[in-house]
Amino acid sequence: MHMPDRVLDPAVWVAADVTAASLVGLTVRRMRTRLEPSDVPLMGVMAAFIFAAQMVNFPVAAGVSGHLVGAALAGILLGLGPAVLIITTVLLVQCFLYQDGGVLALGANVLNMALVGPAVGVGVYAALSRGVGTRPRHVAAAFIAAWAAVVAGALAVSIELVLSGYDWRLVVVPAVGWHALIGVGEGAVTVAALRLVWRTRPDLAPARGEVAA
Repeated sequence: MHMPDRVLDPAVWVAADVTAASLVGLTVRRMRTRLEPSDVPLMGVMAAFIFAAQMVNFPVAAGVSGHLVGAALAGILLGLGPAVLIITTVLLVQCFLYQDGGVLALGANVLNMALVGPAVGVGVYAALSRGVGTRPRHVAAAFIAAWAAVVAGALAVSIELVLSGYDWRLVVVPAVGWHALIGVGEGAVTVAALRLVWRTRPDLAPARGEVAA
């Protein structure tokens, strides 16, 4: 899902850069007054975990692999604002230190993975788990939320590519189709991580994402 440079039309990546910078800036301003001091270490640990997990690919089909994005995971555990900051930080490090994703396309990558992904993941989780007290239902909601976050990010990438002049038939179906499979792996990893965290940190279980939405 990391797009390199020279893939998007200049008008598209400029618009994505401006949109992403504005929304991340708004998140930073809001988090200055809403972030609890106890959340900062948790955000650091989550960012480190997601950064490391994104380095590990899992097979999806012959010649196709995926990796954890972590947008829904961070949003469910810490809320939408912290998730946006965490995924944005991971993408910045990957871009400038590991050349994973283009510099000019950074705004689009942030928009797709650090803004659309957490927003969809937290929104779906909150909608499916609101008022539900049983842990299995929360786990199921988390799985669906993680899957939806990945597919939504892939759909955002597809829209940007179509706006850049690519044939939608060659972009939308393959991108969304493959990421629908990758989303299954994302959901499984998300559920496994949440179950571990909820077992060891009951204070984070499991209504944090609901309140944040």
